Amino acid sequence: MPPPIGPSPTPLKRQVNLPEISDSCYDGPETCVSTLPEGYKKSHDRAPFRIATTFEKDAKVCLRDGSQVRADIFRPACSVEPVPALIAWSPYGKSGRGHFRLDIVPGRVGVPQNRLSGFEKFEAPDPAEWTARGYAIVNVDPRGVYDSDGDINWFGTVDGRDGYDVVERIAELPWCNGSIALVGNSWLAMAQWFIAAECPPHLKCIAPLEGASDVYRELLCRGGVPQTAFWEFLADGFIGRNQQEDVIAMLNHYPQMNEYWEDKRAQVGRIKVPVYVLASYSTFLHTMGSFRGFEEIQHDKKWLRVHSTQEWHDLYQPSTNDELQLFFDRYTKGIENGWEETPRVRISLLQFNKDPIINVPFEDWPVPSTEYKKLFLNENGSLSPVVPHQEASSSISYRSDVTSLQVGSDIEELCFQYTFTKKTYVVGCARAVLYMSCPDHDDMDVFVQLRKADKAGRLLENINIPLEDLQVTAAHVEKVNPLIYLGPSGVLRASYCDIDSKLSKPHWPEHYYGHRTPVPRGKIVKMDIGIWQTGIAFDAGEKIFLKVSGHNMTLAEFPQLRGALPTYNVGRHHIHLGGANQSHLLLPLVDVPNEVNISCV
Repeated sequence: MPPPIGPSPTPLKRQVNLPEISDSCYDGPETCVSTLPEGYKKSHDRAPFRIATTFEKDAKVCLRDGSQVRADIFRPACSVEPVPALIAWSPYGKSGRGHFRLDIVPGRVGVPQNRLSGFEKFEAPDPAEWTARGYAIVNVDPRGVYDSDGDINWFGTVDGRDGYDVVERIAELPWCNGSIALVGNSWLAMAQWFIAAECPPHLKCIAPLEGASDVYRELLCRGGVPQTAFWEFLADGFIGRNQQEDVIAMLNHYPQMNEYWEDKRAQVGRIKVPVYVLASYSTFLHTMGSFRGFEEIQHDKKWLRVHSTQEWHDLYQPSTNDELQLFFDRYTKGIENGWEETPRVRISLLQFNKDPIINVPFEDWPVPSTEYKKLFLNENGSLSPVVPHQEASSSISYRSDVTSLQVGSDIEELCFQYTFTKKTYVVGCARAVLYMSCPDHDDMDVFVQLRKADKAGRLLENINIPLEDLQVTAAHVEKVNPLIYLGPSGVLRASYCDIDSKLSKPHWPEHYYGHRTPVPRGKIVKMDIGIWQTGIAFDAGEKIFLKVSGHNMTLAEFPQLRGALPTYNVGRHHIHLGGANQSHLLLPLVDVPNEVNISCV
């Protein structure tokens, strides 16, 4: 039996930036109410409001401990009947404030500035769009953000309880019909898992549009390997009057699982309201959390859509807004609109060198009919469905001390390939079971990645955003993760190779991070590495590559983060291939019926 999880330490804190110094868009803490007339534009290059909208700036919302948080509220100005409220919750600023905007990604992920009003919270619905659809938008600055009281929290039950209080306070306002929904991408989606798990009575449904659900296992320390560059980037941009919880310092001081980190794994099974889950394969942040969230919801009023682009691009598509309105109308307005007939699961399949296949319907996730194909690693660089004849001492090695530039290909990356003989769909979580040793150190950080190659063996890249939206040619698409998907990845630190039987599933090996077990130098250890969910279609003759290295092989999220990830436990890593140490790859294969009809969806 593993030892018990350690107690929860007091969170460490760090300063944040002051609003009037750090944000040129900051317009003060004054509470006021105004009417934005139909056709109103924030500037000439912004989208207009489609109906007259009442704008309550910096409304104060009281929490149970007496603290006050601020919210910008947009609601239909001429509505006779009360309306539901859609709450967007994150530390990024309320309505056009903050460092974080679509401009941080080259090409704005294909969303032109004139499509949005400029009053949208980063990663949240646009008020100019949704007041015309009969909803109020409530953009909240949580505790500690800008002029809200207190210190900024990074998820957990404290954030969940604050969200509970705001849901209940907003539901009491005279313009609200008492029905609240939560909505938004990324941080906004992650917050929804924690708030909904607190079960506020007036919360009617949630729409977590791509959000992790376990801060330690999925974000900061995936596979037990600290990967904090992106989170330092976020923390440096937060704005407020006081301090913020310093999760980077907490990871440095408390690298093993304890009560503090367990509190940052959302208890998704407690959620009782209907849930619209969005997922994609294109993020190195949210894929696992989105799928886990869907899997662990205990009721049947849940829907999963896996789209083929990138979350911010998808959020502002008319088809997305139309579908979300159907969901919200059903559960916040009680309209019988046939929403429940929507397929429980819809999956997109990426083809890389052709248009994606979208909205393939399935009964559940993981797809119940999934079959696993075992492919053995061969010292000649092939993957074989037949156990290769290799000596017990057979091995192949790479050096782990190469800095990853995160541009798609670095040195010291081993490649193993397999050629498909017929049309094949890889859908779900693959697993790389590798027998490995290191003569130079008592630990290893092992990164794996699946890549698609064409019939000639050229590695392919999937451009996430339609080129007509980016308005560039394929050759000019910036090599960053929001714009280009290389393939699913996995990582594991050898000293955490013990399996966590409580959290593991038949299709996913979760590991125990409550203690570290050093690996004696030269000892062969079994590394069962889960690879995040994917959906890729292969034609006959096309190839799949398994890449193995000692560094992260995903593209950087933003250009300024290239090369920011350190390597640890350096030395030469050996993959053992023969005798009892038959390293292999397990591929999840799914039948996709009626391909011709599906391709036209």
